[in-house]
Amino acid sequence: MSLKAVLFDFNGVIIRDEPLHEKLIERLLLEENLRSKPGEFRQFCLGRSDRACLQDLFSSRGRVLSDAHLDTLIARKARAYQEELEKLSPLPIYPGVQDLIFTIRTSQLKLAVVSGALRSEISLVLERAQLSEAFPVIVSGDDAIPSKPEPDGYLLAVERLNQQYPGLNLAPAECLVIEDTFTGITAAKRAGIPVVGVANSYPFHMLQRRANWTVDYLTDLELDRVRQVYEQAAA
Repeated sequence: MSLKAVLFDFNGVIIRDEPLHEKLIERLLLEENLRSKPGEFRQFCLGRSDRACLQDLFSSRGRVLSDAHLDTLIARKARAYQEELEKLSPLPIYPGVQDLIFTIRTSQLKLAVVSGALRSEISLVLERAQLSEAFPVIVSGDDAIPSKPEPDGYLLAVERLNQQYPGLNLAPAECLVIEDTFTGITAAKRAGIPVVGVANSYPFHMLQRRANWTVDYLTDLELDRVRQVYEQAAA
């Protein structure tokens, strides 16, 4: 067995925008005559799609959202997100992202993004960061699949990479996931994919209990050593 592909989470791994998402969720709640509660963004939203997040936030208050109203809320938040991003220059891309992606591509490994974020948001950031060409496969919150911590997004990414590269014959165990949340790590493990936890959203020691590898920063990830582990497992 060898390492063939690296699957990136997006929010909290590629771009430091989770504080922005929390602010926009709080704004949506206020517009719906609701107040945010301490800790609930991490509980209901961190690492999950807007759809799952908003459904649970409203449900916790005894309010049921119709599909049409939920779609409207998601669209409003997406517009606000893009407006906020336009004010940011440069984008808050995490240090080490570009260098790691360059190393992965140089190593002839395939790349994908697996996120609960909307495709429009992911594409906008990747384009501005000049990373669009690096990610031919994107699984996003627009795909009609369950949100993390369910494994569906990662399994769909494996399927799409096999479609993108005929003959790759990629299996989940031949991938590596990079995640920053408990929810994302659980999704990767349920999909049968080893995972690196990067301590962007939770402390190192908390991720270390859950991930196969843990790093403080992406710059600390030694890809060659990880590849050796895959090769040794196959021996």
